[in-house]
Amino acid sequence: MSGYKANILVVDDEPDIRRLVQEILQDEGYTVYVAGNADQARQMQQRHQPDLILLDIWMPDTDGITLLKEWGEDSSFAAPVIMMSGHGTIETAVEATKLGAYEFLEKPLSLARLLLVVERAVDAHMLQRENAGLKQQLLVISDPVGRSAFAERIKEQLKRLAQHDTKVLFSGESGAGKELYARFLHEHSTRKNGPFVDVAVGGIASENAAVEFFGKEVDGNVFPGLLERAHGGVLFLAEIAGMDIHTQLKLLGALESHSFLRVGGTEQVHVDVRVIVSTRVILENEVKEGRFRQDLYYLLNEVRMEVLPLREHSEDIPALLQFYIDYFVQHEKLAFRKFTMPAQNFLRNYVWPGNVRELKNLVQRLMILGAGDDIELTEVKSALGTVLDSVAVEQQDSAPEFFKLSLKDAREQFEKAYLEYHFEKNQGNVAKLATAVGVERTHLYRKLHALNIKE
Repeated sequence: MSGYKANILVVDDEPDIRRLVQEILQDEGYTVYVAGNADQARQMQQRHQPDLILLDIWMPDTDGITLLKEWGEDSSFAAPVIMMSGHGTIETAVEATKLGAYEFLEKPLSLARLLLVVERAVDAHMLQRENAGLKQQLLVISDPVGRSAFAERIKEQLKRLAQHDTKVLFSGESGAGKELYARFLHEHSTRKNGPFVDVAVGGIASENAAVEFFGKEVDGNVFPGLLERAHGGVLFLAEIAGMDIHTQLKLLGALESHSFLRVGGTEQVHVDVRVIVSTRVILENEVKEGRFRQDLYYLLNEVRMEVLPLREHSEDIPALLQFYIDYFVQHEKLAFRKFTMPAQNFLRNYVWPGNVRELKNLVQRLMILGAGDDIELTEVKSALGTVLDSVAVEQQDSAPEFFKLSLKDAREQFEKAYLEYHFEKNQGNVAKLATAVGVERTHLYRKLHALNIKE
């Protein structure tokens, strides 16, 4: 079911059996840890958080049944446990099952049955993790809305990218939907049954960053960090430019080696994580200014995906308006309302400084505070009042000619004049132009072509 092989802990006091089972499972691609007694098993379980445990019943310090009961009383423990015994009885098997054991295997082990039971237990655990993740994300929209050329193109590209473990950097304005596209990529990948751990990097204080990302160990207790919680899935780092330099260095080392030390820990923790990041600033500028490590930038920027602002695919706006109406009716039980055609036309030509996030908030506000089946143009303008006031220009007899054009034509006229000015100022160098105007180079080439500005 999963695109990655699970971590398995084998607990047995017989070295030959530990070694045999470890080699067999490693040949199948699993990551395998071993313990020779209950005390070691407790430590390894805390340290590695395995997806499955193979547990012998008879051990010199604490027997497996007692250990199984102990783990079963821990609300944070979720791994299935397969019991093993060379002196098994029906009563012991029944007791283990009552305590939550997934299966009971008798020694000498049948290797074919061992592999079959392990595969089933891992699949069941992954399904349980997936269902838990779905319950937590019931209100998370995972499929981008829109049929514009941009929306269709980026979804098709992400479906192809999803089949590889490439690191992806999403760039675009705040609220444009970068996290939404990251989730879309995850849900079409082989890691879709694994976790999607998202974090706003700028919200983590630099003094707490090491513990947040890498976890900590205190008096034998393990507190997993973001990287461990994302094991087998995706760690999405929103607005990566907000990460402090020291944490950047530690993250670089962890991503290159796929391992790290917890704060206060002494043993390397190995993780299998796909990292996806987003930024609303030009990271190249952050590198030039010394605020972002160049080596980490190149590591994360294997593939860059630009998410266009909403005003540049305005044909998706009617579909987005309808989608969020249906969403709030279903999830928040709000009364159904619909936008009139004049209101929709107005919103198609609105500049949307807050992008899709602003559109969602507008729909929610109009559905909560408004009355009646129809959302009229006057109501929309009233809801946008403060924003409109901030960009409005008083109409005067001496107003420029382009004020009399449609918003679309006026915007194109302004953009053409603006880019031609900066293009000449930068001697026709597109790289310098991109830096000067704050636009990604790939998008800038399309814009120059569309406006017929010759290089």
